[in-house]
Amino acid sequence: MEFWLKKDKWKTSAFNTFVCLIGCSIGDFGTILYFQFFTNIGSIMIIMPIAILNGIITSIILETILLLRSMPFRVALKIATGMSLISMIAMELAMNFTDILLEGELVLSLSSIIPVLIVGFIVPWPYNYWRLVKYNKSCCG
Repeated sequence: MEFWLKKDKWKTSAFNTFVCLIGCSIGDFGTILYFQFFTNIGSIMIIMPIAILNGIITSIILETILLLRSMPFRVALKIATGMSLISMIAMELAMNFTDILLEGELVLSLSSIIPVLIVGFIVPWPYNYWRLVKYNKSCCG
């Protein structure tokens, strides 16, 4: 039980999860909004995989940019691409399924954005904490 009681690791993993959430949300929301406003495609089976992939890509780009402050590009990109895909996929799926539950389809509205972000943060956070404590590896950050 002591494993789950490290406040400093919860804070670090919360920050790391938040950074991942920002990166994933940019690509995910951008994709959903593109399909919502610029196409007639409404199929969840088409939009969701593209949104997830774009969310992961933008998360890697954001993390690379943040890491460039303290290391060369090649190292930053290697670290960013080595982030936990489990965490990012869990985040993306949680966000998209929450949106579908709230809206009945994969669209964004002012009423769904906050709940989608909250669920997108909460779902991967314990895994990110566990990974940080067990392996001293962060999802992001």
